[in-house]
Amino acid sequence: MRKYIILAETGADIPTELAGQYGIYTVPMHVSFGQKTKDDGSFPTGDVFGYYKKSGNLPRTSGCNVTDFDKIFDQIHEEHPESQILYLAYSAITTCSYQSAVISAQNREYVIAFDTKQVSAGQCMIVVLIARFLEKNPDALISEVLEKAKEYSEACHMGFFPGDLDYLRAGGRVSNIAYLGAKLLSLNPLIEIINGKLLVTQKYRGSMDKAAPKLFVDFIKKYNLSRDILYFPYSPGLSEKTKNDIENQAISLGFHEIYWIQTGSVVSTHSGPGAFGICGISQKQD
Repeated sequence: MRKYIILAETGADIPTELAGQYGIYTVPMHVSFGQKTKDDGSFPTGDVFGYYKKSGNLPRTSGCNVTDFDKIFDQIHEEHPESQILYLAYSAITTCSYQSAVISAQNREYVIAFDTKQVSAGQCMIVVLIARFLEKNPDALISEVLEKAKEYSEACHMGFFPGDLDYLRAGGRVSNIAYLGAKLLSLNPLIEIINGKLLVTQKYRGSMDKAAPKLFVDFIKKYNLSRDILYFPYSPGLSEKTKNDIENQAISLGFHEIYWIQTGSVVSTHSGPGAFGICGISQKQD
């Protein structure tokens, strides 16, 4: 019997092999194409790009609702009646999911919720690290697990370049003036997740092939990233040249465990095709 069962949103973009390896459950976020709403993960991410290209309208994304959590909590409890459900949530500032889970968890004493203050690969990294902690410490007290989750949350850093600024503009996340300026100057805005919020912290000039390696070097230096584990979130459309150059660079710098985390439909709706990011854990200073 496992003492804890981990749950996260599909927006964590957890690769199938990792979810299977650690027995991680996911609850679907949603994407709406006009009047039709689909569960994230139930269709190819390319459908988002195709819909926008054809209609000129950006799909709308939404978090998990109370009914979604009722279903998944009941399912997990039925399959693991003596286990506690550890819900490691998508940043509560960015979506209604966490609040929906809290409502659903009323009178379900077997549910514990923790806001990772991360999205996509950042949330994925915290989920996987907690799964590994529980593998080594299966009888850990919940207070110990939550303390470890807090430690990882505070040490986890993620930043990314959107692949296509048209998607940010269409979604109302940049003004037309800022959009035109970035386009004319070939600027890539770096978006970081800081205290749960997505904030533009810097701008890099040049093509993705040139900007991505520069971001990689700057980011690992800025946050003193551990060489143990490194995630590269990306959306479909990122060139193989960029991927190969970055991975070779990471290997040469001594990174051991490297994962490419493909963003699902929720994140890709806002980043557009060809996005690139980096996610890692800060090393403790001596």
